[in-house]
Amino acid sequence: MRIYISGGAKNGKSMFAQEIAKKLSSEGHLWYLATMEPHDDEDLARIARHRDERAGWGFRTAEWGRNIALHCEEIDCKGTYLVDSVTALLSNEMFSGMSGEINKNAADKTAEELLAFSEKAENVVFVSDNIFCDAAFYDEWTDSYREGLAKVDRTIAEKCDVVAEFSCGQIIFYKGAELI
Repeated sequence: MRIYISGGAKNGKSMFAQEIAKKLSSEGHLWYLATMEPHDDEDLARIARHRDERAGWGFRTAEWGRNIALHCEEIDCKGTYLVDSVTALLSNEMFSGMSGEINKNAADKTAEELLAFSEKAENVVFVSDNIFCDAAFYDEWTDSYREGLAKVDRTIAEKCDVVAEFSCGQIIFYKGAELI
């Protein structure tokens, strides 16, 4: 089963995703695919908080911050994976160059690799951030990133069995609510 969960920051989506992944992991191992590459103390604190939240849940952690396709041979086919987050993965891929250039192919690459990954594992729960309801004008980097994330999110959501969004602490199902 493939599940896509989106929503604003600190809205409960990661905890919900952990609960769903735990329910789905009846036969195989339970994996937390961590995609954030820390850049400062705030990132390190967020990672520590997420580790603390999932302590005792039985998750094995894989830290794959980019190039998911390189890890496809390592996938536990009977496993359940929680990918947290699509947002961080795209950021790593889009802005990884030292030249300050935006990788314009990052969204296509990220979407393609995540779909290929999800076809190998028994269950995958994707977590992404809704960053589309803010200001009207952004710089080129932010606009490129928002457009890229929208493309990745749409591509994944189309192939998922369940699609949900967290808004104001409430969950809204767009498809597949009866499956979970």
